[in-house]
Amino acid sequence: MSIGKLIGGAIGWAAGGPIGAFMGMILGGLFDGFTLSEENPQARRVGGDWNPRQRVTSRDDFNISLLILSAAVMRADGTPLKSELNYVKSYLTGQFGKDKATEYIRILREILKKNFELRSVCLQIQVSMQHPLRLQLIHYLFGIANANNHIHPRELEVISRIATYLRISKADYNSIMSMFVKSSTSAYKILEITKKASNDEVKKAYRKMARKYHPDKVVHLGEEHQKAATEKFQKIQQAYEDIKKERRMN
Repeated sequence: MSIGKLIGGAIGWAAGGPIGAFMGMILGGLFDGFTLSEENPQARRVGGDWNPRQRVTSRDDFNISLLILSAAVMRADGTPLKSELNYVKSYLTGQFGKDKATEYIRILREILKKNFELRSVCLQIQVSMQHPLRLQLIHYLFGIANANNHIHPRELEVISRIATYLRISKADYNSIMSMFVKSSTSAYKILEITKKASNDEVKKAYRKMARKYHPDKVVHLGEEHQKAATEKFQKIQQAYEDIKKERRMN
């Protein structure tokens, strides 16, 4: 299956707006034109009317957003690293299998060669994608940045800007960042509280975060995305256990 058919038959809300225009340019450069398959009831011609609120975020919409934002983070410190590319490939292979993941990586390589307006892309994602999925994107981007076990300051800056454009709160951003950047207060930041919180407030915060990051919120994106959400959920649980141990809570 060609890349054009692979992506063209899949994109829903991402077909319009800046993301659709950008992907049309990417794929148009690789193939003889780019049109969306009529087999997909959500599919629309690139450049057609764009009303993202009328569309449901599909797994492929999420992955196209993921690829574009991946490129922004990978280029942040100057040169995309092999470890970062391998991280993306491993993630997509778990989602789609080797063949389709390889096609997505080909698209990512093309995206990395192009310039795009990050704010416009993020705005489309922000108005089109539910909050739990946007949180999942930020978690994923930190995973890319940390692929070589070191997050460059420029990568942090880019992810912070993306989070702002996606209307991710500072508390949510710090919570996810603390899952990757460890400090003496990481467990508290993950639960979006401070060390001054009472034991009852700790318990309340844990219940709130457990609901917010429950893997069921991304179940429709597929097994690999739910696996990543489960890992994030486990970090919430571990933070709670660490605080309980520190405070000798029951």
